[in-house]
Amino acid sequence: MCGIAGYLGTRELPREAVQRCLARMRRRGPDHQQARSWNLPGGRRLQLLFSRLSIIDLDPRANQPLEHDRRWIVFNGELYNYLERRAELAGQGAAFRTTSDTEVLLQAIARSGWSVLDRCEGMWAFALFDEAAGVLSLCRDRFGEKPLYLLRTDDGLYFGSEPKFIAELLGRPLRPNLNHLRRYLVNGYKALYKGRETFFEELEELPAGHVLHVAADGKERLHRYWQPKIDVDEDMSYEEAVAGTRERLMRSVELRLRADVPLAFCMSGGIDSNALIGIAKRQFGYDVHGFTIVNTDARYEEQDMVELAVRELGVRHTAIAVRPENFLARLREQVRYHDAPVSTITYYAHWMLQESVAAQGYRISVSGTAADEIFSGYYDHHLAYLAEVKGERALYERSKRAWQEHIRPIVRNPHLQNPDLFVADPGFREHIYMDADDFARYLTAPWAEAFHEERYAQSVLRNRMLNEIFRETTPVILHEDDLNAMYYSVENRSPYLDRNLFEFCNTIPTQHLIRDGKAKAVLREAVRGIAANALVDNRRKVGFNVPILDFLDVNSPQVRSYLLDDGPIFAYVQRPLIEALIGKAALPNSESKFLFYFLNCKMFLEEFAN
Repeated sequence: MCGIAGYLGTRELPREAVQRCLARMRRRGPDHQQARSWNLPGGRRLQLLFSRLSIIDLDPRANQPLEHDRRWIVFNGELYNYLERRAELAGQGAAFRTTSDTEVLLQAIARSGWSVLDRCEGMWAFALFDEAAGVLSLCRDRFGEKPLYLLRTDDGLYFGSEPKFIAELLGRPLRPNLNHLRRYLVNGYKALYKGRETFFEELEELPAGHVLHVAADGKERLHRYWQPKIDVDEDMSYEEAVAGTRERLMRSVELRLRADVPLAFCMSGGIDSNALIGIAKRQFGYDVHGFTIVNTDARYEEQDMVELAVRELGVRHTAIAVRPENFLARLREQVRYHDAPVSTITYYAHWMLQESVAAQGYRISVSGTAADEIFSGYYDHHLAYLAEVKGERALYERSKRAWQEHIRPIVRNPHLQNPDLFVADPGFREHIYMDADDFARYLTAPWAEAFHEERYAQSVLRNRMLNEIFRETTPVILHEDDLNAMYYSVENRSPYLDRNLFEFCNTIPTQHLIRDGKAKAVLREAVRGIAANALVDNRRKVGFNVPILDFLDVNSPQVRSYLLDDGPIFAYVQRPLIEALIGKAALPNSESKFLFYFLNCKMFLEEFAN
């Protein structure tokens, strides 16, 4: 895990700008930094910058930019199956100077071309310059685990792991994107990756699963090297689905335990993280250390399940208590580092967790990101499932009874309390941007954007899950996971985002996904006897969450003064309505989220508006 940045164009970047950029990159890579430049035909120049967090092959020989056969690479991420690819290359006569995964990737591309990415399992964002061809190639992993931002100007192309890196090379601040800010305020975090906009004008992200080839003259060619697809095997039995999932998930965890530094695990009371912990501990004998955020809200508290898993699995454990002290100052620092509003209060708590991980000497954290989206873990998935199986009367009735008994009592969203919501209207999506019209009334000017989704599959449930993975929830989580970890020079790994596991799960018949009111039925059964059994059978979905009022005392005169102080936010949000909001005796969940959105937007504009 590292930081990369660069520029291809007609400018000669000032040495001071390069040094400022490297200084900004230090949290992503405190172990080594280097920049290299090339003069290209036609008066154009290329600059590559790299900041290293040493994870595999800690020796300086693996520092970057790394060269092989006149190809140079700066690589952020991990090639998890590098040992297998290295053995293949060695069998073809390749010799290696390092034991790093980066050199394996570089040599694999040199020998086999870009098609070799199909045999690579990992997370990455990298820049590769082929001196002989004069081509710069920028590449991002299949799921977008690693960030790579792009900005084009008349003088060339800038790129980097974080917006702040590009701003330093550009030599000027980036301009906030007010339309995207309003989108976040009104429609919430699930709207942020529906299109190509970011929180800054002109700035975009290289799409996941793509390579951008840029010739020396600046001409670009964007190539998609991987396309997600649904290929359901209707003949697959439930037992086959469980066995296939177990095999691939174990392999994914095995690959992601590869490191020359110790790993820690993000731990909740749910099946997602505990499946990974159980596999690491019981299957591979890893000395697991789990880290958990503890809070006071009964809706989100799951300490009893965490303690049960700790005892049953015999793992080391650190509980991190919610600390409201210096919340405003700390949140502002997080907004400043993220170059963006923080998506939810959950990720402020997650930031505290990563602080503890780093303080205890770990350089890698392992998270359960995307299990809900791949195995069907959200409450609306139950209703989509009922719509899918409505033609099988006995299964539908049995599933509906289980939903009414086990799920209906704990669902708070009023739209999702109707079991036949998607049976009656498969296109219903008002539960996703719930209360958006109310939040729009806080703005000083009208703004609205209807919900839309990509068409990945005809199945309501499958299409929802794929939109969540690629457009709604997973991209947001990955953005926050990456930045929270990198602030403390920690690498985050997500074993559920494994290509082989993902593609297998998209062959599982829909009727196997939920059973007897239990979401993620296949995942649960796949780790029965591996994860703590009480968690395997626990239907309640808690999630990794905390309430904002655990941190923000709106009755404090100092807090009220800050929230209502003059600032750029009140050009876009009506101050009297915010005053009325914080004057309420209690805030329902949606208004609590909106208050957090407002606070983040206020801080973001104070930091970045000029």
